[in-house]
Amino acid sequence: MQKPAIQFEIHPSSGVPIYLQIIQQVRAQMASGRLAAGQLLPSVRQMAATLEVNMMTISKAYSRLEADGLLERVRGTGMRIRPQAVQGSVADRRQQLRPHAETLATHGQQLGLTDDQIIAVLKSVLKERKP
Repeated sequence: MQKPAIQFEIHPSSGVPIYLQIIQQVRAQMASGRLAAGQLLPSVRQMAATLEVNMMTISKAYSRLEADGLLERVRGTGMRIRPQAVQGSVADRRQQLRPHAETLATHGQQLGLTDDQIIAVLKSVLKERKP
């Protein structure tokens, strides 16, 4: 099976429904430019097999993204990123990141970490991700 052009990280124990994780990651990859206008997404079947989730989960995520105007169906081909949907300004990306930062801050505080310790964890993660 061919690997999809985009990669997703699914965390079943995160408490966030998998279809929402997919939606969030598609939006984030669009904002970052990793997903370009007109780019095809893996088929529902292929994505479900790759992520080892039910096809209905992928279908639900794709349908929501289509309803939001971010994806469009291409007959005989599948789903692709709508050209008008790609928004990559820094302000847009910061706005999309904010809820994740709030979640991180909340979890860190619940664990009894200081602001500096939470920031140190984030910096460490970012450093590890650099090629």
